[in-house]
Amino acid sequence: MCHVIVTCRSMLWTLLSIVVAFAELIAFMSADWLIGKAKPSSSEDMDNKTGGSQEPYHPTLGIYGRCTRISHMQLSRRDTLCGPYAENFNEIASGFWQATAIFLAVGIMILCAVAFVSVFTMCVQSIMKKSIFNVCGLLQGIAGLFLILGLILYPAGWGCQKAISYCGPYASAYKPGDCSLGWAFYTAIGGTVLTFICAVFSAQAEIATSSDKVQEEIEEGKNLICLL
Repeated sequence: MCHVIVTCRSMLWTLLSIVVAFAELIAFMSADWLIGKAKPSSSEDMDNKTGGSQEPYHPTLGIYGRCTRISHMQLSRRDTLCGPYAENFNEIASGFWQATAIFLAVGIMILCAVAFVSVFTMCVQSIMKKSIFNVCGLLQGIAGLFLILGLILYPAGWGCQKAISYCGPYASAYKPGDCSLGWAFYTAIGGTVLTFICAVFSAQAEIATSSDKVQEEIEEGKNLICLL
């Protein structure tokens, strides 16, 4: 018989697991890893025609994508264009960024799988006599190691030609030159820290769902067990 067991610690672990997976996925897909040096948003001719002043903008560069601004001379309109600069894996700007993409992708896939499984831990607490919380916690720890490897290798690619075109000639490995780090990089770091927190907290979720109070309510014949 399936017993639905909900505790504060197990629910918090489930929510954190889902948040971490989405945060890492959004960061990976974003182009806001590096914020490039300021560039004029339009040509002087366009500004003379419209009577406007040049407002600098900062193009952004991600692992495989970028955002830049294009100006429509005839329509006097500026649009931000975002999308992948690499049509395939081999066109990613740096070998280090290719390795980063692999490590992050593996880590994120593991986190997404754990997030999916975590939803069902209310009904299923063990698999083949192994605690599902402990198994998921172990997988989250492994995912965190992949994420760390990816984040360590990413700055090593700042010396590639693509990064130099955005960050200036002084950009090199682990030196962003005229660029600054974007929110996606910090989100990936924060998500990695939370991944290890989730891995540790999974043990607390296991303790909460196998406590004496839970066992007592199971013995009383309750199918829905909620403990604060």
